[in-house]
Amino acid sequence: MIKKINILFLVLCLCSCNEKLLEKPDGLIAKDKMVQVLKDVAIINAAKTTNISVLRDNNVEPMTYVFEKHGIDSLQFAESDRYYASLPGEYQDIYKKVEAILENEQNVFKEAKAEQDSLRRLEMEQKQKEAKRVKDSLQEISRNKTEE
Repeated sequence: MIKKINILFLVLCLCSCNEKLLEKPDGLIAKDKMVQVLKDVAIINAAKTTNISVLRDNNVEPMTYVFEKHGIDSLQFAESDRYYASLPGEYQDIYKKVEAILENEQNVFKEAKAEQDSLRRLEMEQKQKEAKRVKDSLQEISRNKTEE
C-alpha cells in the first residue's frame, strides 16, 4: 500500500513539473525572436561593461536600441521573459541557442582577426623586403661610385 502511495506521489510530482505556472501573455515574443533579442541584450551588456563611454558619447540607450531593433517594448519583453522562465526546459533551450550563436559569432570574429593579422604580417614582410632591396641597391651604387 505504501509503495502504491509513493508511486502515485511520484507520478503527481512529475506531472506537476510540466504544469504551466503562467498563462501565455498576449504579446508573447516568438521563441526564435526571443533568442535574437537575448543575444543582442548579451552583446549590449558586454559593451556596457567594456566601454560604456562610447554608448554615452553617441547617446545610445542600450535597451531602447534593442527594443526598437526588434519592434518590441519593455513590457512585452519582461512578460515574455517571465513566461519562458516559468518553463525551465524552454528557457534552457533558448539560452543554449543564444550561447551557440554568440560562440559562433565569436569564432567568426577570431577567424577574421587572424586573417587580418596574417595580411598585415605579409604586408610588413613585403615592405621589409622592399626596404632591403632599396638599401642593397643604394649600397651597390655607392660602391660603384667609390670604385670609379
